Amino acid sequence: MQKSPLQIARQAYQPKLPVALQGAVRLVEGEKTHSVADQDEIKALFPNTYGLPLITMEPTSGKNASEPFNVGVILSGGQAPGGHNVIAGLYDGLKSLNPENKLYGFLGGPSGLIDGKYQLLTGDIIDEYRNTGGFDIIGSGRTKLEETWQFDNGIEICKQLGIKAVVIIGGDDSNTNACVLAEYYLQKQCGIQVIGCPKTIDGDLKNEMIETSFGFDTACKTYAELIGNIQRDANSAKKYWHFIRLMGRSASHIALECALQSQPNICLISEEVEAKKMTLNDIVEDIVKVIVNRANAGLNFGTILIPEGLIEFIPAMRVLIQELNDMLAANEEFTSLDGDDAKREYVKSKLSPASCELFRSLPKGIAKQLTLDRDPHGNVMVSQIETEKLLIEMVQKRLAVLKANGEYKGKFAALNHFFGYEGRCAMPSNFDADYCYSIGVNATHLIAAGKTGYMSLVRNLTKPTAEWIAGGVPITMMMNMEKRNGKMKPVIQKALVDLDGAPFKYLQDHRAEWADPVTSYIYPGPIQYYGPSEVCDQPTRTLLLERGASSR
Repeated sequence: MQKSPLQIARQAYQPKLPVALQGAVRLVEGEKTHSVADQDEIKALFPNTYGLPLITMEPTSGKNASEPFNVGVILSGGQAPGGHNVIAGLYDGLKSLNPENKLYGFLGGPSGLIDGKYQLLTGDIIDEYRNTGGFDIIGSGRTKLEETWQFDNGIEICKQLGIKAVVIIGGDDSNTNACVLAEYYLQKQCGIQVIGCPKTIDGDLKNEMIETSFGFDTACKTYAELIGNIQRDANSAKKYWHFIRLMGRSASHIALECALQSQPNICLISEEVEAKKMTLNDIVEDIVKVIVNRANAGLNFGTILIPEGLIEFIPAMRVLIQELNDMLAANEEFTSLDGDDAKREYVKSKLSPASCELFRSLPKGIAKQLTLDRDPHGNVMVSQIETEKLLIEMVQKRLAVLKANGEYKGKFAALNHFFGYEGRCAMPSNFDADYCYSIGVNATHLIAAGKTGYMSLVRNLTKPTAEWIAGGVPITMMMNMEKRNGKMKPVIQKALVDLDGAPFKYLQDHRAEWADPVTSYIYPGPIQYYGPSEVCDQPTRTLLLERGASSR
C-alpha cells in the first residue's frame, strides 16, 4: 500500500506519556463517589458499581508484572481522531505487563462482541495504524448493548477467547452501555471487567473529572483551518456571506471552539438561544443587523458559524420536534401514507395549534426533513436538517423587505457549508495522539488492578504531557436519569456550553468587535505536527480558557 510522506513520518512518531505512566505504577484510591444527580435511582440500578472511589496513578519503583491475560477492545459510535492510538496504547501497555498478553479487536463495533466477530491484533497490525485517523483498524458500529441475551453472548465469546476485560471506546451513550455491561458481569460473577474511554468530537463528554473527550482537539483544528481558508477567500472576493454549519447536535462546543480559533463575524450558540428564549425570527434579525451594518461600510461578505443542533434549542422548535418525535414513534399509519403532501397534512392534523402554525411557516424542504426517520433514541436526526439553508432563505426574505423600504442598499449572496465528516477521521494532532495513547496505556493498569465500571482518565491537560495526571473515574459518578424513547433511563450527563464559563464569556466580550466592519479574522492554518511546542502541542482554546491558562 502506498503512503504519503506524512503518513510514513507519523507512523514513526512516539507519543509522549505522563511521568506516572512511563514505568511501574501504583493505584491510589481516593474518596467514594456518587452520581451527579438522581443518586437513589442510579444506586438502585447499579448496586455493584455505584460509589466506587476515584483512582490516581502514581509512579513507583520496580516493575509491574502479571500473569498473562487477554483483553477485547470495541470502537463504538462515530469516528474521532486518535482512536487508533488508544488501541496502540492498550497493546503496548499489555505487552509491557506481560509479552504473552493478547489484544482482540471486536469487528464492526459492539455487534462484534455479540456475534463473535473479532481479530487478534498483532504488532504488525498495530504498527500500521499508529498516529492515524479513523476507526478502520477494526471498524465501528452503533449497536446498543442493553439486552440480556447480548450480555450473555458476550460472556460466552469472552470465555472462548480467555478475555479478562473489555475496553469500550465511545461517547456518553457507549460508556453508559459499558457501565451497564460492567454491572451485569459483576452480578453474574463471570470475571469479566469493563473499562470505558472518553471519545466524541462533539466535546460534550466532559465534567469535573473528564477535561475533554478525545478527537475534539483535532476535529476543531481541522474545521478552524477550513473556516480560516473561507474567511481569507471572503476577504479577497468580498462578495459572499458564508453560512457554515458545524457538527455538534447536543451542544455547541465545536462552534464555540472554532469561533475562538478563527473569529468569524457571527457565531450562534444554541445554549444562548435557549436561555434567551429566542425565536427563529429573533435569530434572523440579529444576523440581518450585522449584514446591514457591514453593507453600510461597503462590506457585502462575512462568515456565520451555526451549531448543528441549533434548531432543537429554539424553544418553539423544541416543542414542535418533541411533538413530532412522540407522534412518529412507531407510527405505521404515517409511514403507510403515499406522497409528501399526504404526510404533511397528516402531521398538521396531529400537532397542537402553536406547533402547527410553526410547521406551516417552515419551507417545505425543512418541514420534510423534520419528519424523516428517527435515530435509535427516537429523536429527529438533526444532521439531516439543513439549518444553514433555512437561515439563508429567511435572511434573504428579510433583506428584500428592508431593501424595498430603502433601509438596505447592499448586495446579499450566500453560500452554505456543512463541516462534519471532514474532521472525524483527520490525522490526530499531537495533543490527541499523546492523549489517546495515554488513555490506552492507563486502561491496561486499571485492568491489571482488577477494576471495572471505570473510565480511563487523563487530566491536567493544559500542562506539558509529562505533568498529566492519570487515573480512573467510576462511570456511575457521571450519570443521571433522562427520558429516552418515552422511558426514564440512566445515561451519562452531557456537558452543554456553560454560559457563565470563560470560553463563552470570551466570545461574548469580543463578538461585537468581530461583527464590526473592521475585519478581525484569524487564519489558523493546517494542523502542525513538527516544530515548536507552542505551535504543535497546544490544546484547544476552550480548554486553555477553562483552566485559566493562556499557553504552555
